[in-house]
Amino acid sequence: MTGKWSGAELAIFGGRPAFDTPVIFGRPNIGNRAVLFDRLDRMLDAKWLSNGGELSREFERRVAETAGTRYCVATCNATSALQLALRAAGLRGEIIVPAFTFAATAHAAAWLGLKPVFCDVDPLTGSADPRSVEQAITARTTGILGVHIWGRPRALEAMQELADRFGLALIYDSAHAFGCGYAGRPIGGFGTAEVFSFHSTKFVNTFEGGALVTNDPEIAETAARLRNFGISGGDDIAEVGTNAKMSEAAAAMGLTSLDSMDYFVARNRENYHRYRQGMSGIAGLSLLDIDESERSNYQYAVVDCDIDRIGLSRDDLLAVLTAENVYTRRYFYPGCHRMAPYQTDRAFPGTDRVARDTFVLPTGVDLEPRQIDRICGLLGVIAHNGHAIRDALARTRRAA
Repeated sequence: MTGKWSGAELAIFGGRPAFDTPVIFGRPNIGNRAVLFDRLDRMLDAKWLSNGGELSREFERRVAETAGTRYCVATCNATSALQLALRAAGLRGEIIVPAFTFAATAHAAAWLGLKPVFCDVDPLTGSADPRSVEQAITARTTGILGVHIWGRPRALEAMQELADRFGLALIYDSAHAFGCGYAGRPIGGFGTAEVFSFHSTKFVNTFEGGALVTNDPEIAETAARLRNFGISGGDDIAEVGTNAKMSEAAAAMGLTSLDSMDYFVARNRENYHRYRQGMSGIAGLSLLDIDESERSNYQYAVVDCDIDRIGLSRDDLLAVLTAENVYTRRYFYPGCHRMAPYQTDRAFPGTDRVARDTFVLPTGVDLEPRQIDRICGLLGVIAHNGHAIRDALARTRRAA
């Protein structure tokens, strides 16, 4: 389906969907099931299901090795890992957070009684604008919570310079960036600590899980104690903690994912280049570049819409794709500064622009080249006929 649109063949107007079964963003990579079940059998035979068993310790070792850090503290999810990082760093008062991020980034701080103070992002990359970070710093600021959005780290030297100049902790939400690199170094060892997500939608997953990585022994020791109720040893409770431990079953899945990590990355890379080829001639839609001189997990194929050029809003474009059984995702909408818990009158034009105009395409090991070709064909039809599709959608909605 390419070129001129006759007005009937798109599914949103009654045509047959391009895909009989949904093509979904975030479908989990599973890895070798036989190896996973073998690990689960060994876990059950050992009758050690949680509390720092052999599998979770091995998972921590391998994550630290990939991240190039001395320490890793595995957790039940990334939000808990972020909270451990903030608490272990002794943060209080205000913390600077990009407005363009998942709500959990801000929630992790707010849940601990910290005040998230939002900064704006670069409207082209979605990463925190260091100038906006500096403008948000006050006498009450104790830390910066940066985000490696879409696994594309940006301006880390500038962020560290700000942290050093103002005496602030620098924590990174690296949920998107496991296996990525910056300036020839693996993501993980920047700032005070970094946090990875191993949620089921991530290319390496533990069903549900996260991890804090750091080179600071005090941060690692404190975080490990806090994730286990603040227990310092035996029955001694050193401080108020929480229960954020990773289970052995989650670690078994994580180890199995790590076994196949190179394959997952290779497939994502193939998908990225297939999308680049298929979208190269589509005016008004551009696939954001990945810097291939650095390590990347190629996990996010991000499309930026020139809505003035195609004549169709990003959300209407996604509605057309959804009707074709192509399920994408807005990352992140509408921006934390517009969400009910954090709503503010301050202007964040970069965040608003990126939140309004970008989306991510399906990828992963289950996606086939012919499916990518068909998705690119759909995008070509939508972009080429955006004004006509917009008018037809308006007529349909008025008639409803």
